[in-house]
Amino acid sequence: VEGEAGRRWSFGRWGDVGREIWCLPAGLVLGVLGGSVLPLLASVAGLLLVRRWLAARGALRARDRRAAAVIGLCAAVAGELRAGRQPAQALLAAGAPGLGAAGSAVVAAARYGGDVARALREAARLPGAAGLTGMAACWQVAVEGGAGLASGLERIAAGLRAQRDQRDELRAQLAGPRATALMLALLPVGGLLMGGALGADPLRVLLHTPAGWGCLAVGGLLEWCGVAWTVRIVAAAEDG
Repeated sequence: VEGEAGRRWSFGRWGDVGREIWCLPAGLVLGVLGGSVLPLLASVAGLLLVRRWLAARGALRARDRRAAAVIGLCAAVAGELRAGRQPAQALLAAGAPGLGAAGSAVVAAARYGGDVARALREAARLPGAAGLTGMAACWQVAVEGGAGLASGLERIAAGLRAQRDQRDELRAQLAGPRATALMLALLPVGGLLMGGALGADPLRVLLHTPAGWGCLAVGGLLEWCGVAWTVRIVAAAEDG
């Protein structure tokens, strides 16, 4: 059964799979061409790695969407306050789209006279929603001391936008190293294609001779180390 806008399929108790499933046909084709079961076994390991990478990328996108939702919420509530609404009314008018159940809890607290600041701090625990901690602090100060909530929320929104722009700029700068790492990772595939075009039959050597098995083991280990090293460097740059 196809799911998630055509990108994932459900196999019952076996779970859901997405585009990572294409690793298996690729391994099957290589196994038939090379007359060995090794490519199929490698495709299973590749499926697990690609699945993990897709999950990490999906989590990153969800975090970015929540961060954008927090910015929109702060700006929307500030705008409603500038229009003359009371804090609870402003929050109800703005809503909390993009924050899921945690956002619904915040809106419910505003609607029924609950502890809005506490609900905001709970929602801030979601990845990407840390900016709600500042909103909770402003809300609590405004309720207890009558301070201007609109100006505080506008400053929070401006600060979060600046952080987002800085993060986007850093990702743009890291696009080059990522592309270089991907090209280097695909060089062995290019070597196999070139060897096949020259009539060297590299698949037979790699899959049916002890020397080829050793090359596969050493080459695979070096490939994994190189990719892992590059990913670690990029992650450290993004976090730093």
